[in-house]
Amino acid sequence: MTTQRPLPHLEALGGPAQGNPAQGSPAPRRPARTARAPAAQPSLKPQPPPRPTPRPTPRPPSMPRRVIAVALPHLAAEQRLRREGLSGLAVPFALAGQDGGALRLTSLNAVAEAAGLARGMGLADARAICPRLLTRPAEPERHAAFAAALARWAERFAPLVGQGAAGALVLDATGCAHLFGGEGAMLEAILGGLAAHGLTARAAMADTKGAAWALAHFGGDRLAIAAPGSARARLADLPVAALRLAPDEAAALAATGLATIGDMAGVQRAQLARRFGLTVMRRLDQAFGAEPEPVAPARAVPRFATRLTLPEPIGLVSDLVAGLDRLLERLCAALEAEQQGARALRLTARRVDGADTGAVIRLARPLRDPMRLRALFQPKIEALDAGFGIDALRLEATRTEPLRPRQSSGPASSPASGPASGPASGPASGPAPNPSGPQFAGTSAEDRLADLLSRIGNRIGFENLARYLPAESHIPERAFTVAAAAWSDPGDWRAARSPGAPPRPITLFAPEPVFAEPEAPSPVTQAPGAPAPSTPAPGAPAPDNARPAGTRLPPPARFRWRGRSLTLAAAEGPERLAPEWWWDDPAWAAGVRDYWRIATAEGPRLWLFHTPASPAGPAWHVHGAFA
Repeated sequence: MTTQRPLPHLEALGGPAQGNPAQGSPAPRRPARTARAPAAQPSLKPQPPPRPTPRPTPRPPSMPRRVIAVALPHLAAEQRLRREGLSGLAVPFALAGQDGGALRLTSLNAVAEAAGLARGMGLADARAICPRLLTRPAEPERHAAFAAALARWAERFAPLVGQGAAGALVLDATGCAHLFGGEGAMLEAILGGLAAHGLTARAAMADTKGAAWALAHFGGDRLAIAAPGSARARLADLPVAALRLAPDEAAALAATGLATIGDMAGVQRAQLARRFGLTVMRRLDQAFGAEPEPVAPARAVPRFATRLTLPEPIGLVSDLVAGLDRLLERLCAALEAEQQGARALRLTARRVDGADTGAVIRLARPLRDPMRLRALFQPKIEALDAGFGIDALRLEATRTEPLRPRQSSGPASSPASGPASGPASGPASGPAPNPSGPQFAGTSAEDRLADLLSRIGNRIGFENLARYLPAESHIPERAFTVAAAAWSDPGDWRAARSPGAPPRPITLFAPEPVFAEPEAPSPVTQAPGAPAPSTPAPGAPAPDNARPAGTRLPPPARFRWRGRSLTLAAAEGPERLAPEWWWDDPAWAAGVRDYWRIATAEGPRLWLFHTPASPAGPAWHVHGAFA
């Protein structure tokens, strides 16, 4: 047996052979050498410096949320004193309003509060406690408008301003304090501005809306600032009513020994929720920041106004009308985009001497048709005093209402419905409207009636325009109601009356006596189904609601009314009307009435009645006149 040796050339190249010669394992092959690339030659051009490695920009720390609450405890009373020029009145003053059929104090000034009066107290009790009390009737609409204006004024301090109960203000002042020199300076600026308007206020700033509201209303300080993260400690000693709870909820918590917010925070949440409901827990979480509560600003009221600045002063009526046409086109386009219609518009013309002149029109219906509005402005423009010239025009819709368009039935309509469907103007409304303009609800006749009411109302006042609407009653005096023509739609008199009902006179007045002249009665025409005016047979029962010895009498053949002697030519009736038992009307105390529609030989067509059950006998009266 021969022993294998490694090859000589392997020993010379790599030293000792690899592998086990005794076992005959082959030696591994060495990897082949690769050719090295030639070294790069240095470039003679200047190389740009290497770019520095970008470092991640550090994220700024999150800005803590800051909310301001402003309490205005005497807002309504001080607003009324400010309007009357009595700001700072040193006499007890309060506003009284109806509450459950009684007069109660709704707002009072600081002097009345110091005298022992409180909101919600009866007016009689308040006068007994403080005989010097000066009162005025409450005006909720004016108070709401003033509170809204105050919220707009507060937008100079923060972008988000909301309103709370009793006119309180809530401002989201996150990131705004440095603009006023700090949080304290910002609160001082707010309180100073309110004091300049004659209003007493307290302000507080905290992390949450609930905490700021509690410190402003129950903190006792004129100015309070809770540092970020300290709301829980600042609210611990305040009463539970500071959580904006209902009075009965606050009383129930106090009855169980939970008088302060700190006492509530120390009780298990499950027990509070089970005993007092989720509302209490939600208010507690909102005050501590566990539940978010954003500041909800009031929705901005859209304003519809446009202006035109002129390069040279104008003074001719035609030039003013041309400028008005441009303003009307833009204003009506803005109204159409919001589906609104104007009810009142104001045109302001600025003269070169700095004085303003203008014209105001009101409308019987919402409108945004430029041509019809121009026709209503035309008489007003002719009466303007241009002075030495007008260099600017401004048109504003001061009152708007929703007005949704309807699809037109076509470019032409039947002769009975007018020349065209959609908006149209009568002969006195100026030029016809653009057929391609927006289409409005209502027919051509309704639009012409609205334009007529608008023209008359702008001359004599809309409060002097009224229309009659049908009412559900068979009594002539109560069969209609009177409504403002500009704020009501025409009633359907045909649908209000049952089919086959007798007609009613076109003129209705208080019953006027008629004096019958003795003469032979003339033949009369009976209404269908009405009993004949004849004498009953002997022994026959007397009719209901009739005199024991009388029947339904025909109208007199000759009678005297308003100093005239009239002769009966034709009559139709009778129509018996009974009084409504739920109305205590002295005019109908005599009982039922028998009405006749008569025509006289002299011309008048009258509505006569007599009362069969009258103790004084059958007296005839005229209640109305037909056309």
